[in-house]
This record gives sequence, C-alpha cells and structure tokens, in this order.
Amino acid sequence: MKFFWRLSALLLASAPAWAEDSLKILSNSATVGDLTVKTQVLIIMTLLGLIPTLVLMMTCFTRFVIVLSLLRQALGLQQGMPNRITTGMALILTMLVMRPVGVEVWQTAMLPYDQDKITLLAALQIAEKPMSKFMLAQTNKSALAQISRLAGEGPVAKPSDHAFTVKLAAFVLSELKTAFQIGCMLFIPFLVVDLVVSSVLMAMGMMMLSPLVISLPLKLLLFVLVDGWSLTVNTLVTSIQAY
Repeated sequence: MKFFWRLSALLLASAPAWAEDSLKILSNSATVGDLTVKTQVLIIMTLLGLIPTLVLMMTCFTRFVIVLSLLRQALGLQQGMPNRITTGMALILTMLVMRPVGVEVWQTAMLPYDQDKITLLAALQIAEKPMSKFMLAQTNKSALAQISRLAGEGPVAKPSDHAFTVKLAAFVLSELKTAFQIGCMLFIPFLVVDLVVSSVLMAMGMMMLSPLVISLPLKLLLFVLVDGWSLTVNTLVTSIQAY
C-alpha cells in the first residue's frame, strides 16, 4: 500500500512540473507554433484527465469489475450490492495483482526520474516495458493479430515490437473476452437454481408468486455454503498469467 500512496503523491506533486515541461516543449516545437497558450494548456489538462482511465485499462481492473458485476447480477443483488462496493473490490484486487509490476515501474522508472537521474521521456520508455510484458502475457494472439491488421501495421518479428497502442487495444479486447468467459461460468449454477425454482412453482400452480422471492435466498445460501467469495477471488487472481 505504501507504494501506491507514494506513487499517487508523486503524480500529484509532479503534475505542475509536467505541465510546465510540456508547455516548454510545445512552445519550442515548430509544428504547434500557431497554437495559443490556452490551447496548449487545454491539450495538456485533457491528457492529464485521461491518465487515470488509461492506467485502469492497462491493468486487470477491467476483468475484475466485469466479473464482479456479472456475479452480482447472477445473484440478483442489483440493489443489495452497490456499484461502489463492486468497484472497490475490483480496485483492491487490481492493486494486489499489479503490485509486482508497480514495484518494478517505481524502482526502474519513477524513482530515477524523481531523483533527476533520467528525463521524463526516458522514464516513460522504461515504464512501458514491464507494462507491455504484463499486457502481452494476458493478450490472445488472435486479438493481437486482428488489432495489428486494423491498425495497418506490417509484419513484426515478435509481439513486443508492436506499437504500444496496438498492444493496449488487443489487451483490452482479450480482457473483455476472458471476463465474459469467467462470468458465464459463474452464471450457470445460479441459472440452474432459477430454472428449478420456476419449474417447482409452476408445478405447484403458484403462478402469481415471483420466482425471485424464493430463488434469491436459495442462491445466497448456496453461495455462502460453498464459500463463493473465496472461490471467486481465487479464480480471478489465478486467471492472471505470469509475465
């Protein structure tokens, strides 16, 4: 946890410096010489606003939050389990899984940049390597080939030679596929319970009684008896491939 607090503090403390350096770069660039200072500031602040979203998309947060949302829907707890709880659980699990990658990025890129040993551009290039290795370990080859073809890339010698945007898009596509596969496997047992309850109620002639009234306690009881949260967390964490 100390790493994430230090990294957050560093990002907040370094934001003005990044903006100042970026303004200098933009001011000295001939290609954007016609841009006013207000336009340059708008571009920089827009990019800073996109950083949290990009960071979340480069991690396993997408997989975790989708699976937990599907699990909540399968249990029928749309109102009993708030979105903040689902998002918080996904974020905590993401921090747990991404800790080795974060430590490597901190030690090899952020710490030297904070000590003025390397430039920001060099720090970003160094930080890109462990993130790319992690994303490629979770990315399907078919998804990577499809995104590369859509991006108009030529043949590459190895997957790491793809552009970072190509690897990121393929990683997100693979995460969506994996999340829906895990969610489907979680849905099946609860779907069976719903079907059994509906069949029993129809056989007893209780047409006016909602099956959800009976199936919800049964699904919760089944989930607790099999220690469902531990199984779900174990499935999510172990589904991440070592990079």
